[in-house]
Amino acid sequence: MPLRGLPRAASGQEKVPGMGTTLEDAAEARSARSDTEEDHLTPESDICTASMAETESLPKLREDFRMQNKSVFILGASGETGRVLLKEILEQGLFSKVTLIGRRKLTLDEEAYKNVNQEVVDFEKLDDYASAFQGHDVGFCCLGTTRKKAGAEGFVRVDRDYVLKSAELAKSGGCKHFNLLSSKGADKSSNFLYLQVKGEVEARVEELKFDRYSIFRPGVLLCDRQESRPGEWLVRKFFGSLPESWASGHSVPVITVVRAMLNNAVRPSDKKKELLDNKVIHDLGKADDSLKP
Repeated sequence: MPLRGLPRAASGQEKVPGMGTTLEDAAEARSARSDTEEDHLTPESDICTASMAETESLPKLREDFRMQNKSVFILGASGETGRVLLKEILEQGLFSKVTLIGRRKLTLDEEAYKNVNQEVVDFEKLDDYASAFQGHDVGFCCLGTTRKKAGAEGFVRVDRDYVLKSAELAKSGGCKHFNLLSSKGADKSSNFLYLQVKGEVEARVEELKFDRYSIFRPGVLLCDRQESRPGEWLVRKFFGSLPESWASGHSVPVITVVRAMLNNAVRPSDKKKELLDNKVIHDLGKADDSLKP
């Protein structure tokens, strides 16, 4: 989501697919932390796992969830992850009401989208649009921009300020389960701006004390964007050529993330906060594959 009037990043940086960072940023992020450091920073009690029993019961869990007639909102539905999430939500028919909250109305021509509600808001004046966040049981936040699009200042404003204010309004509006799309390596004490902002947002949303708070920390998101972005095809080919064990540890298809989000949402949890790292996202997002004969 580009912000007008904000400085643009220097040219020559290519964006890693699906993540709000450039290829240069990704290299810097990897040098800024190790997987060992990341695991050390994450309390074991917060780490979410995917058990075989839960996987086998997914069809029943989905049916039970549908019977609850819950409503959902999506922030960032114009982005790649949000777009795929909306499509998957409608295909699975999990919610009785689906609302998109964004800065502009999206063109949704297909018949499947006819009952989708859209709330157009000004993220600079979100308090004036508090009603858009009222009455939703579940919220998914896929909101984000890049430094290349909006500059460092704009990136912080969107990925931190807009997300936090939206979460506050969602909490006040009655949202029980808030789902945040973050990033592998998120750490508020990081020297790398991208990871620092992601970690700060995770911590500050936790302070709002949702009944249930799910954080998704995927690696590089692999996707086929509607818009053409130089370099993304090469990155996809690069990860596609790597051994699966290595590639799955550092990247994940957008559709897998989306299915992990929804599979996690339908399964009951007594945790106030749960962290789903890249491995768990892979396991949970591909759970349906193991049910096929």
